[in-house]
Amino acid sequence: MKRYIFAVMLLMVCITAVQAQRMLPKQKGLEINAGALSNKKPAQNYYLNIAMSVYGKKGNYQLWALEYNHEYRSYRDLSIPLETYFAEGGYSLQLLGDYRKTITLNAALTGVAGYETINRGKDLLYDGAVIKNGEGFVYGAGGRLSLETYLSNRFVLLIQGRAKMLWGTSREQFRPSAGLGLRFNF
Repeated sequence: MKRYIFAVMLLMVCITAVQAQRMLPKQKGLEINAGALSNKKPAQNYYLNIAMSVYGKKGNYQLWALEYNHEYRSYRDLSIPLETYFAEGGYSLQLLGDYRKTITLNAALTGVAGYETINRGKDLLYDGAVIKNGEGFVYGAGGRLSLETYLSNRFVLLIQGRAKMLWGTSREQFRPSAGLGLRFNF
């Protein structure tokens, strides 16, 4: 008897989850993302991102995020840390999606500003070599293509391809990345 009650309860929860309203205007969500930067060692070259989304009409949403990028570059037998801190804001448009909004494809365009450090501000290396790249403020634009699917009424799984174009940097200006995220909608 307990099995039948459990099965009926599970069926009711699944039916409710399928028929729930999603992406309502002014609904907010908090997402956490992690991924690999486009370098050879993804375990050492990664990003962490926390973002807030505010839904608008037709599945579109505003995006506000804080991000930390961590990379290593090799110099002889030394790994030089490169760190960048970003603040990002923009808008995401729903490109494709089913009518129940279970799975969607979104594209976002954002403005980016931040600060990057090289070797934690130390210009002189152990062998007397000097790092000529400077640290400082960076700014630019970002783009993101994300495939979003609802795991439940409130949890959304994100698979993302991202790119940033930065100015004010002494390193490469174009920085692609890929990652996974999880969003909780309030």
